[in-house]
Amino acid sequence: MDNPRAEKVAVVNEVRDRMDAADGALLTEYRGLTVAELAELRRELTAAGGDYKVYKNTLVRLAVADTPRAGVSDLLTGPTAIAFVQGDVSAVAKALRDFARANPNLIVKGGVVGGTVMSAADVDVLAELPSRETLLAQFAGALSAPLQQLAGLVQALPRNLAYGISALLEQRQADAPAAAEAPVEAAAEGAPAAEAPATEPAGDEAAEAPVAEAAPSETDAASESETTTEAPAVE
Repeated sequence: MDNPRAEKVAVVNEVRDRMDAADGALLTEYRGLTVAELAELRRELTAAGGDYKVYKNTLVRLAVADTPRAGVSDLLTGPTAIAFVQGDVSAVAKALRDFARANPNLIVKGGVVGGTVMSAADVDVLAELPSRETLLAQFAGALSAPLQQLAGLVQALPRNLAYGISALLEQRQADAPAAAEAPVEAAAEGAPAAEAPATEPAGDEAAEAPVAEAAPSETDAASESETTTEAPAVE
C-alpha cells in the first residue's frame, strides 16, 4: 500500500497488536444481521470473554502478512468481523455456535489460536470442548484421587509400624519364659546321665569278683577225695 494514510496504519497496527495479545481470534461473516442482532451478539461474546470488532479485509491482510497467522488471509472474504478472545477460546466458540444456530446469517469461517490457523470445522470442535473451569475441575479431580490415596498410605505407615513393633514385643515377651525354663529342664533330664559312669567301675569289680573267689566245683572236690583215698599209707 503506497503512502498509506495514518488512519489505515493505525488500524493495521491495532489488528496486529490485538492478534499478538489475544489467546485466540475467531473470524465470522455477519452479512444479513441487523444492528439489534449484532448488538446482542456482542453482549453474548463479551460475557464469554470475547471482543467483537469489524475491520476491512484489506487492512487485516496487511496486519497478518509475514506472520505465522498469514493463513488467515484465505478467510477474509465478505463482510468480516473478528472476535478477539482473552481467556477461554472454547467458550467464545460455543457462544458463536449457539448464536449462529438461532441466527443463520452469522457464519463462522475459522480463526487462529496460538499461531495455528483453524477452519470452521475446527472451531465447531473447539465449541464442543468443556469450559476451562470444567476442564480444570476434571484435571484437579483426576489428581486429587491418587494424592488422597498417597496421603492415606503415608498416614498409615507410622500406625502400621507401631502395630508391628507392638506385636513383635508381645511375641518376644511370650517367648522369654519358655527360653528361661529350657535350661532347668535340660539339667533335670541330664542328672541320671551324669551318674551313669560311676556305676561302670562297680560293674567291672562285680564281674571280676566271682573269678577271684569262686569255690571248687563238686567234680574237683571228688577228684581230690579220690586222690587222698588212693594214696598209700606211710608206715
